[in-house]
Order: sequence, then C-alpha cells, then structure tokens
Amino acid sequence: MLAEIRQQLLDGRLAPGESIRPDALGEELGVSAVPVREALRILEGEGHVHYRPHRGYVVATLDMDDLIDIYRIRELLETEAVSRAIPRLGADTVVRLREIVHEMDEVQEDVVSLTAVNRRFHFTVFEAAEMPQLVRVLRILWDSSDRYRVRYLMSPENRRLVHDQHHRMMQAIADRDVDTFLDESHMHRAHAIAALAEAIAVAGNETAQKSA
Repeated sequence: MLAEIRQQLLDGRLAPGESIRPDALGEELGVSAVPVREALRILEGEGHVHYRPHRGYVVATLDMDDLIDIYRIRELLETEAVSRAIPRLGADTVVRLREIVHEMDEVQEDVVSLTAVNRRFHFTVFEAAEMPQLVRVLRILWDSSDRYRVRYLMSPENRRLVHDQHHRMMQAIADRDVDTFLDESHMHRAHAIAALAEAIAVAGNETAQKSA
C-alpha cells in the first residue's frame, strides 16, 4: 500500500497540490480507507503530503528551502558514510556496483526505474560503511527527496549528466579515491539544486498565469 501510493506520487498520478481522498484512493487500490490513512501518515512524515484542516491530505508542492535543507544534511552524512565505505569495499561489492552502473545505462529513458537503480548504487556504497543507524537516517532523507530527484531526471540533459557522473564515481571507487567520489557527489547536488530552482520557478509562473 505504502509503496503503491509512493509510486503514484513519484510518477505524477498524484500531482503537487492535489487533494487525496483516502476512501477514493482505497477503492482504486482495492482496500479500505484505513491502510490508506496509515500510509499517508508515513508519507506526511517524509514530507510528501501535508494534512490540511477541512481539506484533508494534500500532495506537497516542491519547495527549494526544503530541498536545500535535505541536501545539506545529506552532504554531511554521506561524506561520513562514503569516507568509511570506499576503503572497505570488497572486490565482490565493486563488481556489483559495476553491474548497477551498467543497469543504469540500460534504463536511462525510464525515469522511475533510473531513480530506483541510482538509489541502489548509492546505498550499496553507504552500507559498506557498516553504520546501520547512519544508513537508516539516509534512507529517510532519500525518501524525502525522491520527488525532487524524479523531477530532476525528467530532463534528458540531466540524465546524461548523471550517466557521466556515475561512471566517474565508479572509476573513483575502483581507484579507492574518496575525494573524487565526494567531489562528483557535491557537483551533482549543486547542479540539481540549480536546475530544480529554475524548474520550480517556471512551474510557479505557469501556475500564476493560469490563475490570473
């Protein structure tokens, strides 16, 4: 249930600003409204939806302050995870990471699949740090930023950039070069913030024009 609603949020079937009726959504998914409300409470904690008095649950809109906060915290925690993980990576994990990068190449035009494989790549690295509590917090942060990530990857130009970045990251892993991996991660976040700020501004202007 949670996974299905999350998927609808990511692929746009539940659009930013849209009201969610638990009974109607439950009927669509073949369940009662009770598990839908439970899933929505979890998604509210992740920032994907908000509860509004007299209106109920509403899909959250994209917010740059929210994204910048998430990315700053991620940068701090991921730096620690990557710094510990890369020197510990075994040969079998490096092989698995290469396979994941190859899989990313194959799903470049499928944004939802690319988002999932990208996540698997990074968490394979994070988990090698052997810091389960840190990884748990990173999962929460990544869950909170998934809707931004999908929006970013809708651009073919951004997908090409991500493709090149992950190949450079893979080379850094092979070389056990922590600094290069972190530099690539930092550049990716900076570019994502700039690109999404522009996209959100454009979307805001379009909404304002429609309301005028």
